[in-house]
Amino acid sequence: MRIFLTGATGFIGSAIVTELIDAGHQVTGLTRSDAGAQSLVAAGAEPYRGTLEDPESLRDGVAKSDGVIHTAFDHDFSNFVANCEKDRRVIEVLGDALKGTDRPLVITSGTGMGNTVPGQPALEEHIDFNNPNPRIASELAGISVAECGVNVLVVRLPQVHDTVKQGLITPLIAVAREKGVSAYIGDGSNRWPSAHVLDVARLYRLVVEKQEKGARYNAVAEEGISAKDIAEVIGRGLKLPVVSLTSAEAGEHFGWLAPFVQWDMPASSAQTQQGLGWHPVGPGLIADLENMRYFE
Repeated sequence: MRIFLTGATGFIGSAIVTELIDAGHQVTGLTRSDAGAQSLVAAGAEPYRGTLEDPESLRDGVAKSDGVIHTAFDHDFSNFVANCEKDRRVIEVLGDALKGTDRPLVITSGTGMGNTVPGQPALEEHIDFNNPNPRIASELAGISVAECGVNVLVVRLPQVHDTVKQGLITPLIAVAREKGVSAYIGDGSNRWPSAHVLDVARLYRLVVEKQEKGARYNAVAEEGISAKDIAEVIGRGLKLPVVSLTSAEAGEHFGWLAPFVQWDMPASSAQTQQGLGWHPVGPGLIADLENMRYFE
């Protein structure tokens, strides 16, 4: 297949490029820069110049493909609501360009969208339409596009990690450096799911290959790592004290991260693993955090 990939030079996207090419697919990667184009060529992909803000460039990229994987997202979480709305618009453009075809559109969401019962793992078949996380906009856009006949599939991401980046934990580490303590809220029992970036890249490939219309997948290797465990390993890595804060103290300490730090977001991938034969093999989150080079 020739896959049009947005976010092709990003943390997850660059791993997907390698995964797809190694499996015999061709990749056209969206990029806005010369440096991005050069990195795509070096990886064996074809660079395509365009931006998320230019609908026509997206349409042209889709037209030359057998399927689309959309991983691009503006990760300025201080402007999270607006960025989620931008993602909704992008999904609508990509979907409109695929109308009348059977070509797959794989979009990206978060595992929290499948939480329905507090304290229970998020499940693939569930969607919480009232979820306070603005990222619900991506899934709602996917549903709207699917109602027009487009073959939409959803990959829900946890904290995706290696020894360099770990999703929201990367800015959490930055806060610990700034504040001089590694903190968690209350007893720190709230949990975040996780998966290694190479396992996630393999999942995207399996999803676009299988093309099970309307399916949702949780890219989860570990159902939930406690906030306290995460804070403790960060504290060890940075050689900082580990402290518990109250919910009232969270806003001042964590800033825009405060709501995320307090959420309990376990997630299961049992259905994903059974349906795709996907079995994560990469290092766990704590292992990658232990092997980070915190002072380089």
